[in-house]
Amino acid sequence: MRVPTAVTLILTILAYAVSTFGVQGASHFWLNAGHFAGLTIMREPPLIPLGFLAMIIQGTIFAALFPVFNRGGSPVWNALRFSWALGAFLASYITLGEAGKYAVGSVAAWIAVELPVAAVQYTAFGLLLGLIHRRAAAGMASAPTMA
Repeated sequence: MRVPTAVTLILTILAYAVSTFGVQGASHFWLNAGHFAGLTIMREPPLIPLGFLAMIIQGTIFAALFPVFNRGGSPVWNALRFSWALGAFLASYITLGEAGKYAVGSVAAWIAVELPVAAVQYTAFGLLLGLIHRRAAAGMASAPTMA
């Protein structure tokens, strides 16, 4: 297992925040704005700093765990599978748990909005994560060694 460098750690956290805010922000504030505006559970205005704090925590967890999962083969493919697995874990709560707990209106509409958005989010993050680790692995392979 490779311990992530500070650069890899920071790049992973940034990649998670950018992919998450990019996809979820586009969904909440543009693509599905009408859907979210109709929900009575939404805070107005949203406390965006709490969302960023959650992204930093989640990105840090992804950054810490991925090196354990990335054991040979293609870092991009490994990162996609890793992101999809942890994404399914997180999205199952957002998609199903929140629909069961909160008055989201139509449960079918909630799932129809949240599930594909989560799939795009975790695919985008997985690709970025894989590229970060592919670059890191290439740098490690070309780094001089002590002989």
